[in-house]
Amino acid sequence: MVRIRVLGVDDHRIFAESLAAALTAEPDVDVSAAGSGPAALRCLERGAAESRPYDVLLVDADLGAGRPPQPAPLREAAAGVGAPVGAPVDGIALVAGVRAVQPGVRTVVLAERDDPRRAALALQAGAVGWVAKDCSLSRLLTVVRGVLREETHLPPALLTGVLRELTAARKHRSDSERLVESLTPREREVLRCMVAGLGRKAVAERLFLSPHTVRTHMQNVLGKLGVHSTLAAVALARRAGVGPADLAPPSNGVRAG
Repeated sequence: MVRIRVLGVDDHRIFAESLAAALTAEPDVDVSAAGSGPAALRCLERGAAESRPYDVLLVDADLGAGRPPQPAPLREAAAGVGAPVGAPVDGIALVAGVRAVQPGVRTVVLAERDDPRRAALALQAGAVGWVAKDCSLSRLLTVVRGVLREETHLPPALLTGVLRELTAARKHRSDSERLVESLTPREREVLRCMVAGLGRKAVAERLFLSPHTVRTHMQNVLGKLGVHSTLAAVALARRAGVGPADLAPPSNGVRAG
């Protein structure tokens, strides 16, 4: 019998252990548990290295809520799916991080309450299911087996709200993309440096420009994007799909401007 390898990720130990015990009783399910996003990524990496990859990830929507920020890869993942800059990194950011490193893993989010906006964010991040934490074991098993057949599972009560959120997100992204397209090639370079977290001096060194020229470019970027801060510009850029600049050491060049 081919067993389904499931990784449950929840920082509430009692719930995690109860979930693992319930699923382990199924003859076709093999369950492991992780208590944080970084721990989950390590488990996924170890499983792949041992040629025993996980099939399904069950992740708590509120993973890590109220705790210190997660490592940079998960913070970047959160920004990439439209989470507000500076917001706590939760299970939805983990979904995006897993999709980036192991796209073959099917991810289902377990939530204490129905929330169309967060469910839409989860789908955008790469999740294929949103299930109530208090659902029956049979329902959860139906979802786990279903997502392996390329199914997407949402509670019926959430469908209308999620579709509305996804439609609004597409329009928001389109608007953001149009604003980014209004930038000159140099301004886009500067924006990518801003997304990478570089300050004015670092951008100047990277692009071989004077700080005064970089300041002008940054002001132009903010003006064309219609925002008033670097954080807002970065959030808009992320929505438009703009990634960070490559931070590999630049080659020698001549400072301009």
